[in-house]
Amino acid sequence: MPSDNTFEDFSILSGDNVKIRDIDNVINKIKKIRNDGPNKLQIVTDFDRTITKQHVNGKEVLSSFGIFFRSTQISSELKKEEQRLFKKYRPIELDHDLDLDKKITAMESWMRETEDILKGIDFDSYEIDQVVQVHGTDVRDRTKELIDRLNKAAVPVLVFSAGLGDVVEAILKFHDVLLSNVKVISNFLSYKDGKLNGFKNDKLIHVFNKNEEVIDKDYYNTLKSRSNCILMGDMTGDATMADGADGIDTVLKIGFLYENAESALPSYLDTFDIVLIDDQSMDVIIDILRPIM
Repeated sequence: MPSDNTFEDFSILSGDNVKIRDIDNVINKIKKIRNDGPNKLQIVTDFDRTITKQHVNGKEVLSSFGIFFRSTQISSELKKEEQRLFKKYRPIELDHDLDLDKKITAMESWMRETEDILKGIDFDSYEIDQVVQVHGTDVRDRTKELIDRLNKAAVPVLVFSAGLGDVVEAILKFHDVLLSNVKVISNFLSYKDGKLNGFKNDKLIHVFNKNEEVIDKDYYNTLKSRSNCILMGDMTGDATMADGADGIDTVLKIGFLYENAESALPSYLDTFDIVLIDDQSMDVIIDILRPIM
């Protein structure tokens, strides 16, 4: 550890559930983020199982798509089809040994097949808020505190989700964290004549293509002066969300790991600067930013 820092400054990193491969690199990144202050900072984060918890009392939480398919307007046959796709593709998404190109192909197929089963359904969007209230997922402990602090310091938060944007926004709104500094990039539902018509996006977002290529250019330009980024995700594919962004020179990557923790840890340590095992809070991020907001 660098001599000009005390252990107390970084005690949050000493927890048993905090795993770091290169402590000096992490401390140097934290120092730069703190020294440069909030005006140089941006947050890029995944949503499902990153802003939301990965489990509550040992039971895995629903994803944004999973919540949507609890709608009473979705037939039991389509719900069964959604579960079939989940059981087919989720293990591929979690397979840390599978070739990346094969995983990308599978994720693209998952999104297209999901879009196909949604087309032509009679659906009134009013129910999304209701479904979120009944089946909605808990956000991580202290998420409200974190987003409030970031908003007060005018730090932009980009929520990059391969899930369903309509539900993502509804959950953020329900927990009072869809503030003016928060922007959601995701897959949003398209409607035609009162029926679902798939997604609005020309290029559907999945876990392995969340990067600057699918960001609105006007918004992207507002981030160019912010050279420091804290990136958060629960999948190794999330670690590329800031790739290619102009002007970023320091990215502190924080990964939340829960499923298959023992076998997945090596690949997470290869990908993220800090890996938090079964941490259902924003404690570490808040502590990192404590001196500047």
